[in-house]
Amino acid sequence: MDWLKSRVLVTSAPFESLAEEIGESVQRMGARLIPILREGSFKVEDVSLALEKAYLASEEPQVILLGGDSFSDVVQNKLLKVIEEPPPNKSFILLFRSKASVLPTIRSRLPITVMDRGRADVELELDVKNLEIASVYDFLQKHNRIGAAEARPLVEALLKKAIESGAYDLDERALDTFRDVVRALDVGSPGSFVLTTVLLKLLAKRKRRQKR
Repeated sequence: MDWLKSRVLVTSAPFESLAEEIGESVQRMGARLIPILREGSFKVEDVSLALEKAYLASEEPQVILLGGDSFSDVVQNKLLKVIEEPPPNKSFILLFRSKASVLPTIRSRLPITVMDRGRADVELELDVKNLEIASVYDFLQKHNRIGAAEARPLVEALLKKAIESGAYDLDERALDTFRDVVRALDVGSPGSFVLTTVLLKLLAKRKRRQKR
């Protein structure tokens, strides 16, 4: 992979180890990596730091690596200009946990690469193909105190299994709605609320079985 080209990288890998790997590759290309990695949300003040680094003149190529468990819409919008018109010898790699969290404005400017290294399948303990109100209720009771970070892989697994099952009427409009719900995790919505919303929407979209 050409790490000197700006891109979005969607990954479940630990940011620190990934930064080491990218840093070694970048160094072999005669460039320098500038990592700005955060546990939790990437904040507005982190954007300010990234812009400060970006606009420092440099004769050597520099790759600015930005990573956080979530990027709010505000943060992504503040990065738009520098991503669209980066200073000389600067490129950006944005590390996201979820492709659904990437705003369309970012998608239109940067290629997206999904790097999922052996991510284990999430054990849902729920028959997604045959959702019933009772099973949904039990599932939500079990996860009623779940945080946003823990909820994300569950939500993504639910949507993946729902799409694969063919048991739901999921047109592009419905999928856009689900993407918005996933992005709600990035702006502080409780994980239990997002899980509830996704499951109720799936119940509403379930195809009716034809009587024989």
